[in-house]
Amino acid sequence: MGLSLRHDRGALARATLEGVAYGLRDSLELLRELGVSPEAGRISGGGSRSSLWVSIVASVLDLPLERTGAEEGSAFGAALLAGVRDGVFANVEDAVSRCVRVSGRVESEEPWVPVYEEGYARYRELYPTLRPLEGR
Repeated sequence: MGLSLRHDRGALARATLEGVAYGLRDSLELLRELGVSPEAGRISGGGSRSSLWVSIVASVLDLPLERTGAEEGSAFGAALLAGVRDGVFANVEDAVSRCVRVSGRVESEEPWVPVYEEGYARYRELYPTLRPLEGR
């Protein structure tokens, strides 16, 4: 939607990052509907090494993101959950407080926030229309 000949490879790459960030925003909105009000998010793994990617996500979510010290976030999280199950930790909060270290914080880019808010509204409008075309 909105693609023209003026868009280059960089614009397509950024649009891909923004689309994924809008999907993450959908998940955040579901949590908010359940009454969760996060003050910050956490990010880890390969994508967290890209300043552009982290800035896009923080701005789409309008939420600061904290980089964690663990490179393999999902595997590390799975190990912590196994530790909870096996009694190494009292609960998830105990595991996180004892093992997760924040290595940096990225704030949203304020000029981007209203632009991404409009983009997210378009995403929400377009997604149900395009969904039947998935897998074709």
